Amino acid sequence: MQTRVSLGIDTSCYTTSVACADTQSIVFEKRAMLSVPFGNRGLRQSDGLFQHVKQLSPLLCDLFNEVEPSRIAAICVSACPTSQQNSYMPVFLAGLRQAETLAAALKVPLIRTDHQSGHIRAALYGNEGLLKRDRFLAAHISGGTTDVLLVEPHPDRSYRIEPIGTSTDLHAGQFVDRIGVALDLPFPAGKHLEALAVTAKKKTVKLASAVKDGSCSFSGAESAAQRLLHTVEDEELAYGVYDCLARTLAKMFAAARSEHGNLPILICGGVASSNLLRSMLRDRCDAKLYFGEPKYSSDNAAGVALLGADRGLS
Repeated sequence: MQTRVSLGIDTSCYTTSVACADTQSIVFEKRAMLSVPFGNRGLRQSDGLFQHVKQLSPLLCDLFNEVEPSRIAAICVSACPTSQQNSYMPVFLAGLRQAETLAAALKVPLIRTDHQSGHIRAALYGNEGLLKRDRFLAAHISGGTTDVLLVEPHPDRSYRIEPIGTSTDLHAGQFVDRIGVALDLPFPAGKHLEALAVTAKKKTVKLASAVKDGSCSFSGAESAAQRLLHTVEDEELAYGVYDCLARTLAKMFAAARSEHGNLPILICGGVASSNLLRSMLRDRCDAKLYFGEPKYSSDNAAGVALLGADRGLS
């Protein structure tokens, strides 16, 4: 007998994604990147919303070709960026409205969550033992967030999230993308900049790492990196960007653990899918670090589907 599943939908700034999960595993997952013109550093929200509307239907058709609708017991959707009050981005309306329609048609519960919670749950896939703890730290490192979070189990939401550190200007992914685009790399630039960085023979570029009261700033490092364009080898500059990210995050983690105790840290988000950054963080941090599977670290609906399974199938 086939198990009942939760259907998850996530429409983030640059990825349309759908997934299904039961209480043990992810049984289907598919996503499509939004198209960003070469040389651009992002999309307007209206353009992103339009692309999500076009991409959701074929993704859902593929899902229903693999998963019988009768198996779906709940639908979970990212309705906003984070769990914080007044968190909002128009792109999430595409997924929310589709989820509302499907839940009504299938006569199943609709569970609203947020994009950040989905990232954390995706990283917990294979690391579920952390949820048995009273609390742990999480780091959400992406184009829209550089957040250090205190996470505690919560009966109504699977867990409660308290922000304790963030970026005061650019986020980690924006830093990566701005330098990547300046080096004529495609957007999003993460995997391309990383591929360049791992070829670096010289590792002498040291961009300033700015952390104060547990929060960071990347604008100064980005300006310094822009000034180094064409004065050092591209791969050396790329390595310097990742080195700066690792040193900055290590300082943020140390500040969080000094305030909240020597807690383990779960690291998630698209920037965290970088094997180079993971290696650098392991070298620079005393904390016990947990990483999600790289394919579930970038934006996807797998964590959203798992949250739906946690809350709708238990």
